[in-house]
Amino acid sequence: MIKIIHIIPCLRRGGAERLVLDIVSELTKKPDMLVKLIVFSDINDYSNEYPSVNPVIIPSTVSASFFRKWNYNVHELSEYINAFKPDIIHTHLFEAEFVSRAVDYSKATWFSHCHDNMIQFENFSLKTIFSKRSFTNYYEKRYLFKRYKLNKENRFIAISNHTKKYFESTSKHNPVSLLHNSINYDLFYNTKDYETMKSKISLINTGSFVDKKNQAFLIDVVNELKNRKIDFELHLLGDGVNKAILMNKVKYLDIEKAVYLHGNVQNVEEYLWQSDIYVHSATYEPLGLVLLEAMAAGLPVVCLDGGGNRDIIEEGKNGFMIDQQDPVLFADKIIELINNKELYAKMSLYAQEFAKKYDIKDYVDKLLKLYSA
Repeated sequence: MIKIIHIIPCLRRGGAERLVLDIVSELTKKPDMLVKLIVFSDINDYSNEYPSVNPVIIPSTVSASFFRKWNYNVHELSEYINAFKPDIIHTHLFEAEFVSRAVDYSKATWFSHCHDNMIQFENFSLKTIFSKRSFTNYYEKRYLFKRYKLNKENRFIAISNHTKKYFESTSKHNPVSLLHNSINYDLFYNTKDYETMKSKISLINTGSFVDKKNQAFLIDVVNELKNRKIDFELHLLGDGVNKAILMNKVKYLDIEKAVYLHGNVQNVEEYLWQSDIYVHSATYEPLGLVLLEAMAAGLPVVCLDGGGNRDIIEEGKNGFMIDQQDPVLFADKIIELINNKELYAKMSLYAQEFAKKYDIKDYVDKLLKLYSA
């Protein structure tokens, strides 16, 4: 019997959270596996979608300070881990990484899942010497590296080549393995009828409304489409601090009848099935699970270069990647797909074939090999 614990701060809607739930769901189907998911908060936006996953809620915190005594609230977490006696402890996102390492348990192999390039791991340099945030990052990194030495072994799992290079340069004494994130392919797969494509082209994007997701750029893109007399609609799935900015921009450009802000939705796959092209504007993207989900639904992708998504865009085969933040160039690629039905059908089919390689079932088999290596 292999005992495994996954730890994530909460189950707020997001790519890392969905992946953890997919991993735990798939692992529990394996024989001789006992799997637990620990969260620090009762926030769970996925309770209806993953009813079989029952997370263990253990409120836990570590409050670091330069000048005062640190405050540790990990007693219950420590008791649970020591009683469960896991062989593997797998953490997701920095908060889980930072808090969990305060627990003394050296009998497991610990895995740090690098869903992005955690800024806390940046190497200290003269360029950032006057930044308060860089001192805090350095302080937290030193703490973690001391804790790593107390464990049996600590390994990093990077989700893209971009992220792998980052952690190899910032965490030289900890092995870094590349394992691209995955999706529940069957959930998103759908056949498309290429002969009856709508005259009004439906574009879609999903993600938090924050600066790095850069949805304001998409408003510029569709305004360019409007100026070129392209009949379109843009569906934005998500929410966040930039929602009001987006709404004001849409209103100012007088495209309110063509741009829809749906908020956070549970049935993302159904919106994808009703769309034609997935548009992605993120300026930084560790990998891009949403791109793979869109491909599984048969959507070619048009995106900006966010770094990690270079691993999953094959130019002209499953999508187009634009190096410059230029609405004209971005619109050109959308129009190319609209005007060339043969190209669209070819890219749509290949996108689905490509996305199938990232199915959660194959992913978990690869993950188990890393666990046993």
